[in-house]
Amino acid sequence: MPEPKQQENYLLETRDLKVHFPVYGGVFRRKTGKVYAVDGVSLKVSAGKTLGLVGESGCGKTTVGRAVLRLYELSGGEVIFEGKNISGMPESEIRPLRRNMQMVFQDPFESLDARQTVGDILEEPLIIHEIGSRSTRRKDVENLLLRVGMPESAITRFPHEFSGGQRQRIGIARAIALKPRLIVCDEPVSALDVSIQSQILNLLLDLQSEMNLTYLFIAHDLSVVKHISDHIAVMYLGKIVEYTDADSVYKNPFHPYTQALISAIPVPDPSVRKQKMVLHGDVPSPLSPPPGCRFHTRCPFAFGRCRSEEPDLLRAPGTECEDHLVACHLVNSEK
Repeated sequence: MPEPKQQENYLLETRDLKVHFPVYGGVFRRKTGKVYAVDGVSLKVSAGKTLGLVGESGCGKTTVGRAVLRLYELSGGEVIFEGKNISGMPESEIRPLRRNMQMVFQDPFESLDARQTVGDILEEPLIIHEIGSRSTRRKDVENLLLRVGMPESAITRFPHEFSGGQRQRIGIARAIALKPRLIVCDEPVSALDVSIQSQILNLLLDLQSEMNLTYLFIAHDLSVVKHISDHIAVMYLGKIVEYTDADSVYKNPFHPYTQALISAIPVPDPSVRKQKMVLHGDVPSPLSPPPGCRFHTRCPFAFGRCRSEEPDLLRAPGTECEDHLVACHLVNSEK
């Protein structure tokens, strides 16, 4: 008799996660509608692994990341962290969990207090969570700087004295100061030069290996996500349209939107002619998403069912990968 398959150890799960923002208008500022920023997202991230979350600007990626950390209140669904449902937890119970849930922001300059020295910035989370004494915290800050490739002399300097890449290293140092288990990386390299991007990505990989970190890595550049992710979820207008391991999403993409994103990745060899899949039209407004499949207004393969019935996220046909899921009527009708 075969042994039962060992259950996957998921550090983070979201179940039908929804975040809707109210819209107010008129003289009396009454509620006139809502923005469906995230509308039913279910994800799983294994401990010590990286899930890449990709999509166009405005698709809800950052909102997912902030909702996971409870920086936004949920409109529906659940967030499960370390086996606990933290969706309805009061702030008094959430605060102790902050040690294990940290974030690296997109803009390293805006995320650092310009009035504080780097030493004060890195010491602040240690003070808040009452870790160590004043003398030991100083040593901890020095070790943090060395760990992210910064000199100890940076302690007495201010954020404006550093380059973008150095500021992002400081932001990463602050994120790992409390030795968290999960870090949400919100486009951490999009504001940096290409040469610096690879250095920051390699730093994140090294830290993950050393500290057994789990990443939710948010980006719009599929080529960046491929370098760091174990699994990739493709998001469009508040929904997940495809989910699989990093290799499969590049070798065998099923959803037309995923195919379009991959076709847009530049090829470094100018002699190679790449067939691009051009999407026409604009992304619909999240204030009034279209019925049926939300991608049907731009999909070159859309047919009647796509315009009226929302597709389920199902296992893609003809693939050996059990966790290759796709939300597309055209693909799933081939079963």
